[in-house]
Amino acid sequence: MQILKRRSLLVIMDIILVNLAALVSLWLGAQRSNWPFSPQFVGENFYWFLLPSVGYFILATVNDCYELNVASNSAAIAWALVRVTVQILLAYVVVYFFLPPVSLPRHVIGFFSLILPVTLLIWRWLYIVIFSHPSLRRRVIVVGAGWAGQTITQAIRENLRDYEIVGFVDDDPEKQGETFENIPVLASTAQLYALCQRMDVSELIVAISRHMTGEMFQNILDCHEHGLQITPMSLLYEQMLGCVPVEHVGDNWFLVLPISNFDSFNLTMFVKRTIDIAVSLVGLGLLAILFPFIALAIRLDSPGSLFYRQTRVGKAGKHFQLLKLRSMIPQAEQEGKPKWAAPDDKRVTRVGRFLRKTRLDEMPQFYNVLKGEMSLIGPRPERPEFVTQLEKAIPFYRARLVVRPGLTGWAQTRFTYSSSVEDSLVKLQYDLYYIKHLSLYLDLLIFLRTFGVILSLKGR
Repeated sequence: MQILKRRSLLVIMDIILVNLAALVSLWLGAQRSNWPFSPQFVGENFYWFLLPSVGYFILATVNDCYELNVASNSAAIAWALVRVTVQILLAYVVVYFFLPPVSLPRHVIGFFSLILPVTLLIWRWLYIVIFSHPSLRRRVIVVGAGWAGQTITQAIRENLRDYEIVGFVDDDPEKQGETFENIPVLASTAQLYALCQRMDVSELIVAISRHMTGEMFQNILDCHEHGLQITPMSLLYEQMLGCVPVEHVGDNWFLVLPISNFDSFNLTMFVKRTIDIAVSLVGLGLLAILFPFIALAIRLDSPGSLFYRQTRVGKAGKHFQLLKLRSMIPQAEQEGKPKWAAPDDKRVTRVGRFLRKTRLDEMPQFYNVLKGEMSLIGPRPERPEFVTQLEKAIPFYRARLVVRPGLTGWAQTRFTYSSSVEDSLVKLQYDLYYIKHLSLYLDLLIFLRTFGVILSLKGR
């Protein structure tokens, strides 16, 4: 089963079980309280199906329950489902205090919180058992044994346990007969279809990043015409890891540059900007309430200004002044040269460390959002000196400047702190994925993941 179909299966079965758990919980609640259990009773309590379904889907997504490397690991998915159940209970506790008495019976949510994790754990265990069975493993051949082919092979091993790579094919005579990533190069593409038949292969992963000859293309097309699935390496990489493999696209630059997604009027961008304005006004109001206490803490902890201004690069390469609450010692760059921030940076003050972990130091940037220099969600803006350096070192780096930078972004929720050119390359892969797949749903997912980071004090 293909990646998207498997994710769809996980979502559909999860939602069915959530509703089944809600139905059984209502029945048990009715038995306990002597309520008449009937279709009318179920209809009057429809919110017990709607709200848990929506809430569970959001929390399951945020907790990586639909990431295939998590879904195929029994310990990882068990821990993820426990987190989701606890978060549902916490949400119930919060809502309970704001609704009229008896509107949310506690015994029903008690039954639900016991039934749901058990049923989901059983289902996810069956998923792992079924899809890891040898007869259901997806046998694939990787076309191209070069760097791109070896990269996708390693990624498949780490994330898709039900994929079985039977070998490479490559037209380079020097590679034929060799072994890469402990997988042999079986033949050239001239024998591709016969090889697929003999080895019962159902999918070809094309990892050719440079010029593809007409003969090679025809050999691959023959396989497609006989019913084999043909998957570009870059597409599979995106589906597995949520990032664009900029190092491996080669001549296929159109896979990286998302310029076709932005026309003169884009409804998604209009709604996104409207949300930016509304949320930034609320954020600035909240900052006004918290500011006296934060300002006092900063002043008592270290001398210096309360705010910190820094030039950053925005959309289309335009410079702007980014605002932050100061979290470092004064004159943190005494030599006058920009320095990468690092984990456990010695220049960060005690109060500054708390501000960073809670992301409170970023709150003045709501002003940048209100002005239109930034958005709530987008690639984080870099300093001009770093952009110049990164443009020279990393291909396609400037492509991340086609949208407004954000307070938070896909890279911030999927990757650790960036403190080098190598880290920036990884972040770029995530930023380009966000730009290519930009949607309000993805923005919501990033917002929820960021909220989770804030609550867990994992900010830096």
